[in-house]
Amino acid sequence: MPPADASTGSGAGPTPHPDGGTEDTIDLRLTDELTALFGEGGPAVVLPRPAPAPAAGDLLDTPGGWGTTLTSAGVFQLVPVCIERDLSLVSRWMNDPAVAAFWELAGPESVTAAHLRPQLDGDGRSVPCLGVLRGIPMSYWEIYRADLDPLARHYPARPHDTGIHLLLGSVADRGRGVGTVLLRAVSELILDHRPRCGRVIAEPDLRNTPSVSAFLSAGFRFFAEADLPDKRAALMVRDRALRDLL
Repeated sequence: MPPADASTGSGAGPTPHPDGGTEDTIDLRLTDELTALFGEGGPAVVLPRPAPAPAAGDLLDTPGGWGTTLTSAGVFQLVPVCIERDLSLVSRWMNDPAVAAFWELAGPESVTAAHLRPQLDGDGRSVPCLGVLRGIPMSYWEIYRADLDPLARHYPARPHDTGIHLLLGSVADRGRGVGTVLLRAVSELILDHRPRCGRVIAEPDLRNTPSVSAFLSAGFRFFAEADLPDKRAALMVRDRALRDLL
């Protein structure tokens, strides 16, 4: 089962743990995150790689090809993780105490790598991504097939249920509604690009009240409590049929 989630709408991956105005221009400032992402002398923004052609039987309908979406916080895009490029940055986020308290992936980069590689080398049922806002990588996401995950043993799963987990990498983005904005945006991307998906699922740790609140504010409804192997979770659901009402 996934480890517990981090603060402000975060969660862990589906693989087992070893247990309003906006701009549409790109922000070219060189941040600490970008330095860590590319190394000194590298480019100052994440340049999304060309989206792969959808493969027959693609389990998640190619999240890397979903493109940008305009949010009240700025232009946002999911960019699939490249471990050679992104490991340092994601590992640094995992070592933030507020994140580590729920994800339980603090430690050397090898710990984060061991979490990412099964997803990247797997059958495509989970896609780890960077969330890029206004050209800056600032969050980590996992988009996964909840109906094919061990989570499905703990709730009445439906075919093509799609799960999301999030951590916000920057302390400055926490506690001011950014998580809510992005959760709504990503759930909209899923419903727009995965026509067979009727529900977006999340399972934040019940103790993580900022995360639960962010999901509720993003149009999710509380479905049930669930005793998962590593946490007591609040199962949250965003229904396609209710997307325009909540």
